[in-house]
Amino acid sequence: MDLLMQGVEYFHKGGLVMYILLICSIFIITIGIERLLYFMKADSGRAFAQNFYKLMINNKIEEARNLAQNSKGDLASLVDFAFNKMQNKNINLMMLLEVQSGISISKFRERLYYLNVIVTMAPLLGLLGTIIGMISAFSVFNLEEGQAIAITGGVGEALIATATGLCVAIVSLAIHAYFVQRIDRIVTDMEQVFSLIEGYITRGE
Repeated sequence: MDLLMQGVEYFHKGGLVMYILLICSIFIITIGIERLLYFMKADSGRAFAQNFYKLMINNKIEEARNLAQNSKGDLASLVDFAFNKMQNKNINLMMLLEVQSGISISKFRERLYYLNVIVTMAPLLGLLGTIIGMISAFSVFNLEEGQAIAITGGVGEALIATATGLCVAIVSLAIHAYFVQRIDRIVTDMEQVFSLIEGYITRGE
């Protein structure tokens, strides 16, 4: 309880900028949770790509098709779609897969831009809060006894905003980096799987 009260006290000492940083923190957590839930639903996973690769390499086409039908996620749906449209010679299947995969990747990237913005904005907001606090601390012109201590104490309180801004930026950067890494892996899986499908189509012609 004492730790909580101390945290609230420091929060108020940081000034009005702390409320903006609090909103940014809530925004980061909300985006992180929303993206995590979306990735859990839409990401077929590295295991799917690896199993599909093994089946296709061993020419177990029907098993690979069943794997796609019984797996979740965008990549599995695209593979299932490809198998269903493979006999239709009137469409350019690989071009269609490229377009659909681009739409899928764009959905994975949704809202991650805001995290990138907060990474840049949060330290600047913290610095702004610190500057405002330091202006207030150094606005004392009568150097009477005890006022020097008041100035140094004001500077210490002003630095709370900078520290908070840096913490918010670090958390936002970590969450952003995690999802970007997952997207890179998803793109790699899609490229690998689509190359296998293209090779199968080429052999069947």
